[in-house]
Amino acid sequence: MAANKSNRRPGEVETTGHEWDGIEEFNNPMPRWWLWTFYACIAWALVYSIAYPAWPMLTRATQGVLGYNRIDELNKDIDRFAAMNGPIRAQLVDAELTSIPGNPELVAFANQAGAAVFKTWCAQCHGAGAAGVQASGYPNLLDDDWLWGGDIEAIHTTISHGIRNGGDEARFSQMPAFADMLSAGEISQVVQYVRQISNQEHDAALASDGATLFEENCASCHGEDGKGNRDLGAPNLTDAIWLYGGDYAALTESVKYARYGVMPGWNARLSEADIRAVAVYVHGLGGGE
Repeated sequence: MAANKSNRRPGEVETTGHEWDGIEEFNNPMPRWWLWTFYACIAWALVYSIAYPAWPMLTRATQGVLGYNRIDELNKDIDRFAAMNGPIRAQLVDAELTSIPGNPELVAFANQAGAAVFKTWCAQCHGAGAAGVQASGYPNLLDDDWLWGGDIEAIHTTISHGIRNGGDEARFSQMPAFADMLSAGEISQVVQYVRQISNQEHDAALASDGATLFEENCASCHGEDGKGNRDLGAPNLTDAIWLYGGDYAALTESVKYARYGVMPGWNARLSEADIRAVAVYVHGLGGGE
């Protein structure tokens, strides 16, 4: 509330002494209901800070006299839901992998659980939508191009043991670096041949010479027709799907120095139920066979 200095009447409420352009502020007391509400909030805050964890210390917060712990509360909820899901998780583990896609109940559960596992452990490399990162070595899991096989058993094996991570059962293959075996001109010829069989713009004369070099150096893994070999993780070079890029520079880099992508094996971190759930989820994204 405010009053004009020149218009004040005797007996009016005292002002605070603040004045601006002749306008003064009344010194009205706060409403009693507001003051009591304010005092009650202070009292409640003091009681709460004594009863529950509240004040941050150097290594942890004060624990409170009631001994309440949010982590314990969370763990109880996790244990409760784990117990509720226990029977269907056991069914998921006991079922034949190839039979799971034909069981609607298991598929529904696995898709929900697998999506959570994927977003927690796999999305960092393959992306939240599983589309991978183009030309960076992180495969797209939505298409039907699989280095090691796209049926549910092959996906399960890849997730369980990983790729080139040093594990005894990890999938392993190694492409030689041809910079030490072929001249720059020969590498260019091979690259032109790969661009030819993948229906890209190419130098026909160089590609013709590269065909012989490809047969001598690359066909043992990628096949005489360049369509790859899943037993060796050798990619199909005739389609339009490239893990590290299919332009001239990227192909030259691959031939010269090779690629050596690594995927961790998840069987040491995830339960069998979680691995199966995420395998079903990935298999059902659209590219599973």
